[in-house]
Amino acid sequence: MTQADLPRVSGSRRVLRRLLRHRTGVVGLVLSALFVLVALAAPVIAPVDPAAVDFDQVLQQPSLALPLGSDELGRDQLARVIYGIRASIVVGVLSVLLAVVVAVPLGLIAGYYRGFADTVVSRLTDTLLAFPFLVLAVGLAAVLGASMVNAAIAIGLSQVPNLIRVMRGETLRLAGEDYVAASVAAGARGTTAMFRHILPNAVNALLIQITVAIPLAIIGEALLSFLGLGVQPPEASLGVMLSAAQTYLAQAPWLVVFPGLAVVLATLAFNLLGDGLRDALDPKGQR
Repeated sequence: MTQADLPRVSGSRRVLRRLLRHRTGVVGLVLSALFVLVALAAPVIAPVDPAAVDFDQVLQQPSLALPLGSDELGRDQLARVIYGIRASIVVGVLSVLLAVVVAVPLGLIAGYYRGFADTVVSRLTDTLLAFPFLVLAVGLAAVLGASMVNAAIAIGLSQVPNLIRVMRGETLRLAGEDYVAASVAAGARGTTAMFRHILPNAVNALLIQITVAIPLAIIGEALLSFLGLGVQPPEASLGVMLSAAQTYLAQAPWLVVFPGLAVVLATLAFNLLGDGLRDALDPKGQR
């Protein structure tokens, strides 16, 4: 480790310590890590194949043998919820990665070069922001076709305008700093100034926005699957489970309760983590 790396490591440790002192942030961190662990270990921890049909156990109430009961085809709800969480986390991560890859360069270019590039990017962003996130995601998914990959693409593209706005704002702020001006005066190219000096210092704002984008993506995946535009049956998805449970709402309420609870807890976890990160990364919060 070089001396140049020491401040960065020290700063990371300070942020981690402040996050661990943030009670709701710790709750969000633990719950988020738990959901990610469930998604990664789904094939190991799921008791049975989530698509396995057993007509002898149709609409069984929760019990020791079936902790979350069974659905209209006798499928184990616990296994399906586990794989549904996996689908939500996968779509959430992939969509946010896509949004970051698309939005970060556009935000940097618009904020650094300004002029015509800023006008084009800003007008496009304003146009897309005129549509609510879920409406835009549904429209894109309908055009692309129903599948988990297309749902991730639709949700990711729908997240791009917000990330562009954040990245552009950070670039405009950081481009006026003395160290950026000194770098340019020393002969650094625009790409060097953007990716070596501006982007690393905008990571904090991006991390906070990402923790906001992931729960939106989870809700988006559940909605698209609920409407038949996301994960397709018999694959397990929380949205697919909620859609199928409508017919049996009065007869088997557990078919709605457990998938719905998983969606609520997953979105709550990442929102709490985002709140904790925001406070931990806020320089005004340092003593």
